[in-house]
Amino acid sequence: MRYRADIDGLRAIAIVPVVLYHAGFPGLKGGFVGVDVFFVISGFLMASLILSEIDQGAFSLGHFYERRVRRIFPALFATIAASAVAAWLLFMPIEFQYFSRSAMAAALFGSNILFWQESGYFDAAAELKPLLHTWSLAVEEQFYIVFPLLMLVIARFRRQWTGLILCTLLLVSVGLSIWQVERAPVAAFYLLPSRFWELLLGAVLALGLVPRTNSPIVAQTLVLVGIMLIGVAVFTYDEDTSFPGLAALVPCLGAALVIHGRAEDTPIGRALSWPPLVFIGLISYSLYLWHWPLIVFTRYFLGRELSLLEGSLLVVVSLMLAALSWHLIERPFRGRNSVVGRKALFASAAAAVSAAVAFGAFVIVERGLPGRLPETAQLIYAASYDGGRFSNQKCAINVDGEGPSLSDIRSGALCAMGVEKTGVEFLVWGDSHATAMAPAIDLAARQSGHRGLFIGRGGCPPLLDFDLGEAKRLRTEECAEHGKAVADLIAERRIPFVFMIAFWPKYVHRGELPNEGIYYDPSRPAPLDDWSGPFTQSLEHTLAALARIGTRAVLVMDIPEIGYKVPEALAKAAMRGVSADIGPSWSSVSRRQALARRVLETYATKYDATVIDPLPALCDDKVCRVERNGIVLYRDADHLTAKGAESISYVYDSFFSSLRAEWTRAVFGARHDEDGN
Repeated sequence: MRYRADIDGLRAIAIVPVVLYHAGFPGLKGGFVGVDVFFVISGFLMASLILSEIDQGAFSLGHFYERRVRRIFPALFATIAASAVAAWLLFMPIEFQYFSRSAMAAALFGSNILFWQESGYFDAAAELKPLLHTWSLAVEEQFYIVFPLLMLVIARFRRQWTGLILCTLLLVSVGLSIWQVERAPVAAFYLLPSRFWELLLGAVLALGLVPRTNSPIVAQTLVLVGIMLIGVAVFTYDEDTSFPGLAALVPCLGAALVIHGRAEDTPIGRALSWPPLVFIGLISYSLYLWHWPLIVFTRYFLGRELSLLEGSLLVVVSLMLAALSWHLIERPFRGRNSVVGRKALFASAAAAVSAAVAFGAFVIVERGLPGRLPETAQLIYAASYDGGRFSNQKCAINVDGEGPSLSDIRSGALCAMGVEKTGVEFLVWGDSHATAMAPAIDLAARQSGHRGLFIGRGGCPPLLDFDLGEAKRLRTEECAEHGKAVADLIAERRIPFVFMIAFWPKYVHRGELPNEGIYYDPSRPAPLDDWSGPFTQSLEHTLAALARIGTRAVLVMDIPEIGYKVPEALAKAAMRGVSADIGPSWSSVSRRQALARRVLETYATKYDATVIDPLPALCDDKVCRVERNGIVLYRDADHLTAKGAESISYVYDSFFSSLRAEWTRAVFGARHDEDGN
């Protein structure tokens, strides 16, 4: 293939917005579309090579994959190795496990599948994944497994149909991307089928199906329009843009126009071939690999977002590191004159993959190697794992639907609470906050001699037919089915009391604290938008349904949200010998909970429900605590540890001390009505 400097210039146009966007430069929230430009370029170059060699009868899968290994492996595994060292030194055990999984997946070119699977409720934040960007490499390599085989089959049986088949596949993939981005947006973003068309667009150009122009003016116009389309996406898209779908057509068509224009001997072509721009294009692969881990580990070490100056410095360091990587790591392996022979290349590649997989497996088996931490930090960080027995899948349903089935719920085949005795005196029902609070109620029930059942489901409040919003339509349907099953259980067993526990502020404001976790900034205002209408309607509906069957509701107010991942923040502070002043102020917690508490108290009065408030057990009039008497109270940013929950079990003592009398009166009253006495 004849070298085209303008394509390296286009690579620079693709990589610069990606790096600046990740470094936090303002005005470039659509910088992520640079990856899509790379997909089109890659599809064009690889298809040009494959198709020309097939036409010449010279194509070999072995030689093709040798070229891919020489191009991809050296810098990739250098990045993985360096990131592993940094993760070993800096990451806490759970984060180190996530990293190790991603290292294994990146080595096997399946990281896009891993990150799609990991996009759950308790997933580590994207900002804590140094190898997150390898998802795009996985998409490309999966394409290069499928595409050459497809071309060989077509060339063998229906060469004249090549254009028709590629265009059909392109349109099918575009349609899938448009359909999927509204129904399964994470899958649409990460997985090959909805990205296939972006690489095929480049392949269609390589096939020569689009007529070329001989007019320099038309060629320049095509290139200018293409660059403008890429710019429109970079400067107008953001994290709220439905992507890829139709939105991805803009940068991809822009890249296709630049490639197809071939305006090399025109002013715009010479601008794209400007040596500094071409050099950035040449080092773009190494720049893409190295910049993101640098940003992730720097932010992690600082414990906050980067300032503009810090981001700028990291961009400069990334450029320097990429230049060294290109010169010292990439170039020695590439080309026919490489000092690394074919056998040595494949042996080294196999060794690198094996080492990455073995390393990842070892770290995962050893639970993130907590022994790396000082003993004090280890003891503190152990709170991250203190979810208690009610957090396992035998007792609670996670957001993926794993746990007790609907039939289990209706039949009462649930985890027991309190003492072993006949009859069920109470039910604890709620979301993951109920799961975290359950050890407190269990302890109080055991101490007072009462028995109950527990059912929790992550992301589902203990309400009937609650609308979680259009963005969570599927979750709304799942929660409705779950709530109906719980209501059937309560009615069938005639359970006298039901504890309703949930992340109430999240549901009335439709939002959690912004940027929870390692980069939490308490100065950023918490969401206080009023979405209490659907919540109020569902709460009244639920309390009325319980009242009709003679069941008393026990509404448990929510605990304070901390924002920081508590065990991690405390462990880091212990390692650095500083205090961790991370408890939220009473005033901020009061503002955040005010609307939910007002609604709950209003309808508790209306339906004669009991209200239990754990807030005074966790806060004074100035600040809310995250540890007490050597006990870490939270296992993350808003869920109590089992020990933390048990330490406040006394808030339920007064309820359980009166439960027996209440239950006895309820039973006696029912018999009195039946006898007519």
